Amino acid sequence: MRMLPGLPSSIGFMLFSQAAAAEWRFNLPPPQTEIATRIHDIHTFILLVCLAIFVVVFGAMFWALFRHRKSVGHQAHHFHENTTVEVIWTVIPVLILVGMAWPATRLVLAQKDTADADLTVKVTGYQWKWEYDYLRDEVKFMSVLATPREQIDNRARKGPHYLLEVDEPLVVPVGRKVRLLLTANDVIHAWWVPELGVKQDAIPGFIRDTWFRAERPGVFRGQCAELCGVDHAFMPIVVEVRDEAGYQAWLDEKKSGMARAAADAERTFDAAELKARGEKVYAANCAACHQADGKGLPDIFPALAGAAIASGPAEAHIDLVLEGKAGTAMAAFKDQLNDADIAAVVTWERTAWGNQGSVTQPADVRARRK
Repeated sequence: MRMLPGLPSSIGFMLFSQAAAAEWRFNLPPPQTEIATRIHDIHTFILLVCLAIFVVVFGAMFWALFRHRKSVGHQAHHFHENTTVEVIWTVIPVLILVGMAWPATRLVLAQKDTADADLTVKVTGYQWKWEYDYLRDEVKFMSVLATPREQIDNRARKGPHYLLEVDEPLVVPVGRKVRLLLTANDVIHAWWVPELGVKQDAIPGFIRDTWFRAERPGVFRGQCAELCGVDHAFMPIVVEVRDEAGYQAWLDEKKSGMARAAADAERTFDAAELKARGEKVYAANCAACHQADGKGLPDIFPALAGAAIASGPAEAHIDLVLEGKAGTAMAAFKDQLNDADIAAVVTWERTAWGNQGSVTQPADVRARRK
C-alpha cells in the first residue's frame, strides 16, 4: 500500500499495517489506481486520527470525572480566562485540521488534473443507461443493464453480479490515462467506480471531467450514485481494462460493428428479422417502463399491448420514439438508437402482444428524422 505523500514511512507503517490486513468487505474495495490508493490511505489516516482524538478526549474526561469525583472529597475549582488553556485548545485543533487538509487538498488537485490524457471518452447519462463516445476513435455505443428480468422479478436465482452487469462495458487499455467528459441528457446522474477512484456527477447542460489510469487488467464495477429516477438501481457501470493488444482488437471489432450498423440503415429487412431485433432493443431500452409483457404500470407508464399508438399511423409511432413526449418519462431515442434499431423496435411494439400494426423499415425512420 502506498503511503500519503510527506508521511514518514515508520508512522505510515504503524497507521496502515492493521488497516491493510482487514478484509476489504468491511472497508473500501481494493484500489486499482494511484488515485484510488491515495483515497484509501487518506480515508484510513483520517479515521485513525478521529479514533485518537476520541481516545484522548474521552479518556481525559472520564479520568477527570473518576479521579475528581465528589464522593472522594474533591472540591470543584472555579477559574476562567486561562490564556494557556485557551491557546492550547485552539492551536492543537488547528494543527490537526492542517495535518488532514494538506494531503486531502493535494489529492483533490490530483483528481482534477486531466491534462495529457492518452484516451478521451465522452460519457452521457440517460434514464437509465450510459452512452460512451470515444472521441478520437469515432466509436460510440450504449451500455445497458444486462441482468435478466427474471432475476429482477425473483423468478430466477440471482447471478453473482446482480444489477452490476451490462451488455457493453467501457473498455480501456491498461496503464494509459483515460479522461472522461461527463454530461447527462435528462436528470443528474453520477459515474462512480470505487476501485478506480472515480466519482463525478453528470449534469444536463454541463461538461464535467475526471480521469483514471488502471494499473492492471480486470473488470471493475460501479453504479450511478445519484437518485436519478424510479429505476436508479438499474444503471450499473462496468469498466473492462485490457492489455494493449486486447484493447486494439476490441476497438477494431467495434469499428467494424459500427460500419455494419450504418449499412443496416440502408437495408430492407423482412418482418421476422425486424421482430427478432426489435425484441432485443425493446428489452434493453423500453421494458423497464412498459414492462416485458407490454402492459406498463397503471397510472405511471402506459401499456403498449392493445394501445392505439401501436395500431394507428406508423408515422406517429416513429415520431414518438424519435422525439419522446414532453412532460413525461418518455425519452427521445433519436440520438440513442440508429434507424435500423428504431425500425425494429417500432415493428416489435406494433406486432407483439396481439397488436395488429404494420412493419416499419429503416427508410421510414430516416424519412421522419428532423
